[in-house]
Amino acid sequence: MDLLPLTEQLLGIRSTADRPDDLRRALDFVLDVVGPGFTVERFESGGKPSALVHAGDHRPHFRVIFNAHLDVVPGTDDQFRPRRDGDRLIARGAQDMKLSALVLASVFRDTAARLPYPIGLQLVTDEEVGGRDGTLHQLEQGVTASFVVIGEHSARRVVAESKGLVTVRLRAVGRAAHSAYQWLGDNALVKVVRAVDAVLAAYSVATGEEWRTTVNVARISSENQALNQVPADATAWLDVRFPPEDTDFTGRTADEVAAHFTSLCPPGVTAEVDHFEPPHRADPDGPDLLALQRAARAQGYSGDLLRKHGAADSRFFFQRGIDAEIFGVGGDGQHGPDEYADLATVEPYRRALTAFLEDLA
Repeated sequence: MDLLPLTEQLLGIRSTADRPDDLRRALDFVLDVVGPGFTVERFESGGKPSALVHAGDHRPHFRVIFNAHLDVVPGTDDQFRPRRDGDRLIARGAQDMKLSALVLASVFRDTAARLPYPIGLQLVTDEEVGGRDGTLHQLEQGVTASFVVIGEHSARRVVAESKGLVTVRLRAVGRAAHSAYQWLGDNALVKVVRAVDAVLAAYSVATGEEWRTTVNVARISSENQALNQVPADATAWLDVRFPPEDTDFTGRTADEVAAHFTSLCPPGVTAEVDHFEPPHRADPDGPDLLALQRAARAQGYSGDLLRKHGAADSRFFFQRGIDAEIFGVGGDGQHGPDEYADLATVEPYRRALTAFLEDLA
């Protein structure tokens, strides 16, 4: 448990997307844990810093990359004051994923120089807001690997599959009028509400865990500010998550997905796709994945494969033909008021990662 005091310090850093100084503090903190003797490549995109750590002067093609994000979602003041309850370490980011990040950093520090193949430590600060300025940016700058372990929460299992992500806007244009004379106008907000109803009729709100496409209505808005005016515009924002099996999304272009949503809407409403990223899937019989499962099971983890509903940075590797798995410490409650990491899983996690690297050697 030598990492516990360090973890508590890292959890106290309020590294949310709107606090760039704290994002840098968190990144520098973990780099200090890694210590000297390694090459540190620093990147920045969209105001979000990241780093890639490796042995040797020149960046190689990595046999393995450990990937960790150090940003967290917003929380209350008390969530950035970590506390213990038995084996539970409770704080914002405890499970997602600052403790796992420090374990990955410590295993990298202790093994990178002695392994007969190159490994890298990839530290990013934007995963919670999309990952495009961290992991994706580094890949666009030429970072390559054969296999990636991401320390996200995985319920003591190994995530080899996760859903794709689409963000969609439903736009309606109407005609303004005095609200007392509705027949002279055309209410765009009513059109968008009906469009949302139509989309939810096709993709009902999930009331339990189901491996299917889901649509979250995140926001509905209009530029109209007057109660006595018929709105002439309206927009609904949708967050869509889809599994690889859904052929309305997998293998389609962004324009085709936009046309699909437009076809669900009543006349006068059109769909636009802001972001469209494929699901993530790794070869369940790949030798590296099987090696990771063996190492996890040897330390008491189940090592079973898990399908994850949320998108992760693993999708950026998948797009480039790189197998990426998610494997992190135990815990629960990510993004919630009582998020916690299970401290009893930390040393087995560290031993599993070390054994995995040695097995590959």
